[in-house]
Formats: sequence, C-alpha cells, structure tokens
Amino acid sequence: MGMGRPGAGESIARAMQIIEAVGDLGPGATSREIADRLDVPPANIYRLLNTLAVEEYLVRTADLRGFALGNRLNTMVHSAVTPYMSSRAQELCEKFRASVRFGVYVMHFRPATLRIVDMDPDHPLVAEHEMIRSLHASAAGKLLLAADSQWRELLPPTLAALTPSTVTEMRELAAQVEETRQRGYAVSVDEMLDGKASIAIPILDVEGVVRGAVTVTGFSARLDAITSLVPRCRELAAELGPLLY
Repeated sequence: MGMGRPGAGESIARAMQIIEAVGDLGPGATSREIADRLDVPPANIYRLLNTLAVEEYLVRTADLRGFALGNRLNTMVHSAVTPYMSSRAQELCEKFRASVRFGVYVMHFRPATLRIVDMDPDHPLVAEHEMIRSLHASAAGKLLLAADSQWRELLPPTLAALTPSTVTEMRELAAQVEETRQRGYAVSVDEMLDGKASIAIPILDVEGVVRGAVTVTGFSARLDAITSLVPRCRELAAELGPLLY
C-alpha cells in the first residue's frame, strides 16, 4: 500500500494537537511556531490550519500572520480550563490592590502555559502575550516551571531573549528554578520588560498542588518594596485557593 494522505483518525488527532498548540501559545501563534510545538514540518499542517480557520475553530489574527482560537472553541475552552472568580475572590483582590501601588494579578496554570484570570484594571499588562509564550522570562512562568518536575519539556529548544537581562541559558534557568523552589516564590527583574520587576506567589488547591499564582508587578527600582509584599501575598493566595480550586 503506497504512502498517501493521513487517514481520518490521524487527521482528527492532528487537528486537536493544532488546536491545543494554539491554545498554549496564545493569540498570534504562527504556523511556524505551531509546527515547532508539534515537531513537524510546517507544510504538514497548512491544510489543517486552513480547514480549522474555515470552520471557525481557529481565526486568523488581524495582521494575517498568526492564528487564535475561534468562536466555536473560546467559550468551551474558557469554561473548561479557567477557574471562576467569585465575588468574594474579586473582593479580596480589590482590597489588596487598594493598599498597594503596584499591579496585582491572579494567574491560572495549565500544564504547559498560564492564563490571567483577574487583571488589574489600573495596571494592564503590557507584555501579556510574551508572558504566556515565554515562561522562562516571567515570575509567574518561573513559578509554573518550578512546580513541574519535568519543566524542561515545557520549553522550546531555544529560549527567546526578550531583553538583555532575559535568562536564555538552560543551566542558569535551572538555578533559578531551584532557587524558586527553595524560596517558595518566583522573581523576575528586567527579563520580560526593561525596568519592570515582578514576584509570583503560588496558589494551592486543597491537595497542596500549585494551580496558579498571585503576581505583583512594578518598576525594578522598587524591587525591595515589591518583595516586601510576599507575606501579604501568601495570605491572599491562601484565601484565594479554596475559592478558586
């Protein structure tokens, strides 16, 4: 039997892998990035990408260079993977924000990526897209890596340098991951954006598994003030855990 097009079962499996890759990479994922994620040549997925876009499981971004999850998936995926921010959880976050001068966010961790479930309305994230894709550069991403024993498998072969301070050597990143585990929270300084620093404190579920993070972001010059909030962030995370998970 000669080599031909993949069977229906194989095509369905590949389509699901593509959708999952776009969900992990976030809006704007290019065909090259998706192919790299799946470790296949880009030519192998072009036809399925176009089909998924026609059927509105995916949509092309405004610049036509990338893809995002389409309307037929967004509601389903959001409800399936994102915890509900109850009025009590929102109240706790608003009270905390009112007492500090930094951006405060609540993150939800998925196996290979993260999502913002509560954005600070007064401090919108400038690099949200990069934070989702570059786990090695953000405090929340480093915390996610530290919580996974197989964290190296969550990263691409080459770590992107978002700023001159971004750690791109695996040995140095491994040291940061271990330090995060020992310290119990993650820190990023000038790695996502020049002049910006952040901390991420774990949110645990009832079984003690890291499921998300409270993240505080501000100017790097205020790093001492930001890290001084760790005890209060731990208290907030402890209150949010049972409400979210």
